[in-house]
Amino acid sequence: MNEDRQALLQWIDQERDRIIAFFRGFIRCRSPNPPGDTTQAARFIGDFLRGENLDFRIIAPHDKMPNLVATFDGTSKGKHLVLNGHIDVFPVGDGSGWTRDPWGGELVDGKIYGRGACDMKAGTSASIFTYAFLHRIRQRLRGRLTLTAVSDEETFGPWGARYLVEHHPEVLGDCLLNGEPGSPYTIRFGEKGPLWLEFKIRTKGAHGAYTHATESATKVAQRLIGDLEAVTQIEPKISDNILRSLEAARESIDKAMGKGAADIVGRVTLNIGVIEGGLKVNMVPFACRFEADIRLPLGVTREQVMAVVQRVLAGYPQASVEEMNFNPPSYCPPDGAMVGIIQNNVQALRKFTPQPIVSLGGTDARLWRYREIPAYVYGPFPYGMGSADEHVDVEEFLHIVRVHVLSAYDYLTAG
Repeated sequence: MNEDRQALLQWIDQERDRIIAFFRGFIRCRSPNPPGDTTQAARFIGDFLRGENLDFRIIAPHDKMPNLVATFDGTSKGKHLVLNGHIDVFPVGDGSGWTRDPWGGELVDGKIYGRGACDMKAGTSASIFTYAFLHRIRQRLRGRLTLTAVSDEETFGPWGARYLVEHHPEVLGDCLLNGEPGSPYTIRFGEKGPLWLEFKIRTKGAHGAYTHATESATKVAQRLIGDLEAVTQIEPKISDNILRSLEAARESIDKAMGKGAADIVGRVTLNIGVIEGGLKVNMVPFACRFEADIRLPLGVTREQVMAVVQRVLAGYPQASVEEMNFNPPSYCPPDGAMVGIIQNNVQALRKFTPQPIVSLGGTDARLWRYREIPAYVYGPFPYGMGSADEHVDVEEFLHIVRVHVLSAYDYLTAG
């Protein structure tokens, strides 16, 4: 191991308490989206960067959702690596189900609790410290390193990474490294694409005793939902190398996302996330609406899905559909340079080799892949993500920091 790599690992060990304190403080900065106000969290990151004498820019197309961007150059030409993490988190609601303060950043039995702990303030903290540590040895690096700490990720909104890649192409680079939750055993090279649809059913309606007088909008919706399962039968078409990667990683996919994940990562899935209908128990409902979350795997297009949806709707003249949101599935080479770098570092640190996979959920990494820039995700397990008692194991968090630091270093020193 060369002197720079030794120094980087020593700094992480020596500054362990400081890294953990930053992470816990970051969690205490409330940044639920919606509503999306990340000003406190952005200020917290900015204070840290100023304390490290690191220049940065605030890019805020929305005054409540600022993005922080920082860049430095090495001493010779080379590749441009971009570090990306988001600072907004899921809402907590009334906090039901939590046994710890969701905004407390509590450290209990080797675990740090709080909303955003795994999604994704652990990964964003890893990006921030990667940037800070590598800046200390910038004279011995090639190319350029950029840090992007962004808002507005949780709702696929327009004010975060989407705004940056559309209006500030200097953040695109040659490769992206992201720390979204997944597992230390996996490296995400792709992800499924969400297609969100709103369905509305209208009927005449009637008194609840006069069921002969009209169709029930809620019963029509029930039948329609069952028939929409037809989208799950669409057969994807993917290349042999990606198919081989997914087959080889089945065990790792289930380990990262739960048993059964490997069975659906290559299939279209349908979830009815919202359903509303009826006004009163003794009225036949005249209106019902529901929202469908359809996830497209690699090798399936929106056009294929909508063709099936329209075919189903042909049997329901009472129903209409409107698209709410769509992001195509994305992928980059499963054997890209960064994959090998991460695998080598994890093998050296933990004696196992993480497998390249496609994820079920979406990340901002897709925005770089859409522009044909390799983008990879390596992060902690998603314990409690989007639910109660979200947390990250401290040692796992520090492992993610080490892997990001060393992998960024290797990328910026490669010949």
